[in-house]
Amino acid sequence: MNDSDTTTRDAFLDGRLLLRQPKRGHRAGHDAMLLASAATAAPGDRVVEFGAGVGAAGLAVARRVAGVDLTLVEIDPGLAALAEENAAANTLAARVVVLDVEAPAPAFAAAGLPPDSMDVVLMNPPFNHSGRHQASPVAERGLAHQARATTLVAWVNAARRVLKPGGTLTLIWRADGLDAVLAAMDRGLGSLRVVPVHADPTAPAIRVLVTAVKGGRAPLTLSAGLVLQQGARE
Repeated sequence: MNDSDTTTRDAFLDGRLLLRQPKRGHRAGHDAMLLASAATAAPGDRVVEFGAGVGAAGLAVARRVAGVDLTLVEIDPGLAALAEENAAANTLAARVVVLDVEAPAPAFAAAGLPPDSMDVVLMNPPFNHSGRHQASPVAERGLAHQARATTLVAWVNAARRVLKPGGTLTLIWRADGLDAVLAAMDRGLGSLRVVPVHADPTAPAIRVLVTAVKGGRAPLTLSAGLVLQQGARE
């Protein structure tokens, strides 16, 4: 079967990033680009994206910030292969690791992600609770979007473990689940910044971008919201 039968090649960042991704299943979109834009990184930083899919958010950071040391972590081998291909096609250096984010610490260490080793973690965890949302009939999409009750806490704990003191975690999540995000970050992460994301100026927030610092002690900051579509609905 020709690759064009099962995948598309899509442009992001005004064409500065071209990604091959499945026609069906988990596809990168607004959430990945919002996550990348919110991630704080500097040249030379060790950056890891959890649940990277085809690498959209991590590669967008690498395109924006030259010289980052990027690792893409993805549980699905097929998506991981596409992430590796996308990094090469965009001439961006990235190491791709097939790994379950909920794997124990020794598995992370064996994959080159030991404790206190990363400057930046970014992630878009599965956020549709299986008890509240119907699972997608496409297996890969379900894997990417369906969460267990313990998923968010497990992912935040993994991020906390691999971050250096002073390192930053940035995640995107459902706006109606902000309370769960704050609870998951209650131990060891602080200096939180929350940015609501609105579909249009008149609508409630649909997403939140949350950045936290390992060991941070500053008060929580609620920033002005981002609006995806300007102009109120008729």
